[in-house]
This record gives sequence, structure tokens and C-alpha cells, in this order.
Amino acid sequence: MQKVVFDEPYKFVSPYRGTSVSWAIGKFVPRLLRTKYGVDSWKTIGLDLLRESLAAKHGVILCPNHSRASDPMLSGVIVTETPAHAYAMASWHVFKQNWLETLICRGIGGFSIYREGLDRKALDLAVEVVSTAERPLLIFPEGVISASNDRLMPLMDGVSFIANMAAKKRAKIQPDSKVVIHPVAYKYEHRSDPKKSLAPVLSRLEQRLFWQDYNQSPVRERVDRLREAMQCLRETQVLGFSRTGNIEERIAELVDHILKKHEQQWLGKIRSGDVIVRVKDIRIAVITDMVKGGLDEAERQRRWRVLTDVYYAQSMSLHVLGYIDQNAAGDRYDHRLFETVERIEEELTDQVTLYNDMHVDITVGEPIEVDPTARKPRGTNPLMEELRRRMLQLLNIEDHWPPEPVV
Repeated sequence: MQKVVFDEPYKFVSPYRGTSVSWAIGKFVPRLLRTKYGVDSWKTIGLDLLRESLAAKHGVILCPNHSRASDPMLSGVIVTETPAHAYAMASWHVFKQNWLETLICRGIGGFSIYREGLDRKALDLAVEVVSTAERPLLIFPEGVISASNDRLMPLMDGVSFIANMAAKKRAKIQPDSKVVIHPVAYKYEHRSDPKKSLAPVLSRLEQRLFWQDYNQSPVRERVDRLREAMQCLRETQVLGFSRTGNIEERIAELVDHILKKHEQQWLGKIRSGDVIVRVKDIRIAVITDMVKGGLDEAERQRRWRVLTDVYYAQSMSLHVLGYIDQNAAGDRYDHRLFETVERIEEELTDQVTLYNDMHVDITVGEPIEVDPTARKPRGTNPLMEELRRRMLQLLNIEDHWPPEPVV
């Protein structure tokens, strides 16, 4: 399990506002993409659109999709090839891994955002850098890694808040300038043969479950068998028995079961809607008193078990209904198989095999102008709806979120 929550008081991590570290690290981006993330090649599209916004001295927000851990490094490709420096909002846990990653993240303009509470310092800094057009600001509007490059999760309204506040300030500072949002698409493609590349990984995972090697079976059959085994284990742990039927529907039902139990206890009522938001609400309720201190060890351990429960519920929810259906996936079927095996491997081992075969199209879209006179909307947010529409268009995918409800 990746540690994304900490039971200690939050401390805002500010960015390094110089440029020397950013330029130096930029030289190593291609090497890091290859050696750490297996990204062998990439193509940038639409950088002139970003250059035009910068030349016009607009306040700029860059909003990419977020399906893989390599996405922040791909953002380094954008800023080095433009060229430009940027700031980036990153979850606090990114700065808690080790001192080297913290140093690098701060050096290239990263600053922390606390997702378990209101982070006024982060929001104020974000509004400041956009309203003054000091540098582009990078925000991943999905908020978490989706693990599915052909799906776009719900977008967080924090982007709209920052954009609207910055636009109002920008209009006062420089009326002939604007605040714009550039949608960005990272479209990955595994280019090796899944039959050859996935076979040894599947063998290792099968051995981890004390199975014989099913190397002679088709890849899809082996993937389905592993998914079934994992789901049976989860159901037995949570429910006391395993079920039968469509795996993705069973996953959705189990996730809902876990969240309802904890929502009833910690929030006083059962919620519905997006899993990520539901998990966040539970986390906030559980972690608040842990951060304050004063709990005995038994209570702390009980709360950590709850946090672990909802972490795995969130991870399970990323298995999208019908994602590796061959007819629906079309020419993306092989890539989706790779993604699914990567998800299984990460859940079982906390690691992912590098295949060193990935190509990425990095596309910067047309700017969306932010209206400085816009008021906070009631109901749907037109700005976020337009951003979502543009991102889907750049990714060349249909909008399948939220997933079809489980009956």
C-alpha cells in the first residue's frame, strides 16, 4: 500500500522560486522517463498554443489528465520544450517520500496541497502565480491517478476556484491580459506484444498465489483468472464468503459495501456518488483527531485500519466496468491489457514492471478563457464542463463517467 495519508500536523511545502534547479533537472527528464517510467518515446503537439499565451502575458493554468505516475515528468517535457518554467500543485504525500524527491519536486516549482483539509496557503499561492502571470501553474484536475488512460475521472472544482479568483485579480492588474486554462492530454501506448511482454509478469503473479504456471494459456484468460482470485480473496476478507458473476460489478458492490459501513460510523449517514469524494470525506473524519494527538495506541490502530480499508476501496474502484472488453477497446485493447496487469501487479506487490516500450503523445489544447466576472455557479460548473469536454476531445475518448450503476 502506498502511503498517501499521514497522522501528523500538515506543514505547507513552498516551491523554490529560482530557475537554476529547474533548468538543470530538465536536462535529465528524457533519461528519467526512460529509466524510471519506461517511456521510450514521445511527441509534443500544440506547444505553439502555450507559447502564444505566454507571449500575450496571460495567466496560464495547465490541466493534464492523470493516469500514470510518470505524468508529472511528462509535464517536464512541456516546460523544457516550450521553454518555460512552471509551478505545480502536488499532494503533500509526494513531499513525504524521501528527501531527494522533495528536493527535486520543490526545485522544479512544486508546492504542496493538503487534500484532507482546507489549505489556504496553497490556494493563495496558486492564485498569486496565475494572477501575476509569474509562471504557468500545473494542476491535475482529477486529483488522483486514474490508472486508466482511456477514462477521465471527475474533475475537482478547485481548478475553477483558482482560475476565477486569479482572473478577477488579473483583470485589475492588467486589464488587457487574461487568465486561460490549457487542457492537456497525455495519451500513452504500449508498443510491445502483450503475449511476450506480459507472460513473465503473469507467471510471477501466479506463483505469488501458489499456482502452477499457466504460461500456455491465452493472456486474457490468465488476466481474468488473476482478477477472479483477487476478488474472491477481497470478498472473503470483507464479507466472509466469495461471490460469482461479473468481476467489475462485484468490485463496485464491494467498494460500496465498505464505504457505506464507514460512512455510517464516521459521517453519520450513507453517501452516494463519486468514490474518490466519498473516500476523501471519510479520511478527513478519521484523520482529524489523529493529527491533533491524544488518542491511545489502540484507537490509532483502529483508525489506521479504517484508512487502509478506504485506500483499498479507492484502488478497487479504478477497475472500470467493461474496460478490457475487446469490442469496446478496439485498437486500444493491447494497451488496456497492459494497464490492467499493471494494476493487478501494483495491488499485489506495490511495484510495477517497466517494459520500456511506451510512446506518449503530449498534446496542449486551445486555451479556455476564464471570465473574470463569473460568479460561483449553482449546480454544474460551466468552466469545468468545458474543460472536461476539451480534455476528452484531446484524448479521443467518450465520456463514460460516472460508470454505469450496478443494479
